[in-house]
Amino acid sequence: MKQDFPEKALARASSLELMLFDVDGVLTDGLIYIDDDGRETKAFCSTDGAGIKALSRMGVATGVITGRRSNVVDIRAAELGMKIIIQGAKDKLDALKQVLADTGLDPFVVGFMGDDLVDLPILTRVGFSAAPANAHPAVKKHVDYVTENFAGFGAAREAVELILRAKGLYDAFLSRYLTMEGDAKG
Repeated sequence: MKQDFPEKALARASSLELMLFDVDGVLTDGLIYIDDDGRETKAFCSTDGAGIKALSRMGVATGVITGRRSNVVDIRAAELGMKIIIQGAKDKLDALKQVLADTGLDPFVVGFMGDDLVDLPILTRVGFSAAPANAHPAVKKHVDYVTENFAGFGAAREAVELILRAKGLYDAFLSRYLTMEGDAKG
């Protein structure tokens, strides 16, 4: 996992109280599997999940804002202890505005990780923004941090570790595992 993060990204992530993620193309590799009966399934990265759970445990709330609706997202978000789950967001900026209204948070203390053009309205209005290595080029141009890892293969975990380092929480996060208090993978 990456050890040296850009100072600008660390500075912007240091005040986060809430980190939100897109789902398809961020928490998954972007592929959508639909069987003959119309059931949708997705594959999630366990290390991303462990990182998201750790972020919540360390005091930064987490959630998702996604344009699609899928029961598996509700299940996965609940497993990870995510507090905010917004699916079917036709306008993601409106969804962010609703989150801000509901939580009373300033956009400066909110982060978002997205991968495609529909995510730009949020990415350009929050305190910290990130994108996976395989995000759309225009998205990568407008975020604070682009991961080395691809979506669905550790990109979210990399962003989480940047946030933990920015907030001075990484050593406490790591010590849980060194003292045998760590959780199983997410």
